Amino acid sequence: MPATPFRTAEDAVDPALVPKFTVWTGAKIPAIGLGTFGSDRFTGEQIAQAVFDAASVGYRHFDCAAVYGNEAQIGESLQAIIRGGVPREELWVTSKLWNDKHGEQDVIPAFEQSLADLRLDYLDLYLVHWPFPNFHAPGCDVTSRSADAKPYIHENYMKTWRKLEELVDRGLVRHVGTSNMTVPKLRLLLRDARIKPACNEMELHPHFQQPELFEYVRTNGIVPIGYCPIGSPNRPERDRTPEDTAPTEDPVIGEIAGKHGVHPAVVCVKWAVQRGQIPIPFSVKRHQYLGSLRAICEDPLTEDEMAAIAGIDRNCRLIKGQVFLWKEGQHWEDLWDPDGEVTPP
Repeated sequence: MPATPFRTAEDAVDPALVPKFTVWTGAKIPAIGLGTFGSDRFTGEQIAQAVFDAASVGYRHFDCAAVYGNEAQIGESLQAIIRGGVPREELWVTSKLWNDKHGEQDVIPAFEQSLADLRLDYLDLYLVHWPFPNFHAPGCDVTSRSADAKPYIHENYMKTWRKLEELVDRGLVRHVGTSNMTVPKLRLLLRDARIKPACNEMELHPHFQQPELFEYVRTNGIVPIGYCPIGSPNRPERDRTPEDTAPTEDPVIGEIAGKHGVHPAVVCVKWAVQRGQIPIPFSVKRHQYLGSLRAICEDPLTEDEMAAIAGIDRNCRLIKGQVFLWKEGQHWEDLWDPDGEVTPP
């Protein structure tokens, strides 16, 4: 539990001034969230404290997941925030179903555990974290493979999705969504879903703009949420390859940052929101998450600057997902349906 009572910081951004996107239900989602994946470098208590402090400077959107291993600690912070006067309906809290809980009998208990850990009566958004039911141990290296790994099988995914729809029917979650999907997979889901996804979480940054998926999502009334919005400079070692590039080191981003007198990471966050996606940067450093929040409320990028950033896409995927591959001899691109169809088993 945070050591001090919750109160609004003197230098806070008014949450009412933070831009919002509208999901298909009409609900409003804050246009920036605080990511909470940092369990490989920070304790649950440190991340929970960041959630508490971020709320005090104006954050109302928190992106969580069971696999991050810190929802119980974050729940204490959320409880303190609400008890401190922030209405529950002003918060947007997301969690995600991990890969080893896709079974029909596992989905609802997994959700209920997250709900209990987060100490809430309902969640605003619940995502299927990855479309592959392939478990891997935390901290494993890039060569790790599940002995019973499976490909994407649409019929099985829909069994999982039906359980998410049941959670909506029961009032336990307001919206359901997807993560790490592709156009071919989403096309099948949209065809068969009774309750369509409100959001799709995907890697999005200036060096990986995913224009085809981005436009498909938005055309179908799904709000894109972008993880790794500044290029995830502190991502786990297993997610690093020699060909990776860093958008914050791009000279175009650097030049724009110089004109605005801000860090290149701030430019990436501004670009994300103005493009139409929700960035969820992770940080436990107050000046960083406060800077990101302020960035989207003031001093917007010009049309020329947005166009310049559109021109630096390098198709550089940083989170490649190698540990989710299901058979020997595969390349990580097989996870992402490079031929425009779901990669066959």
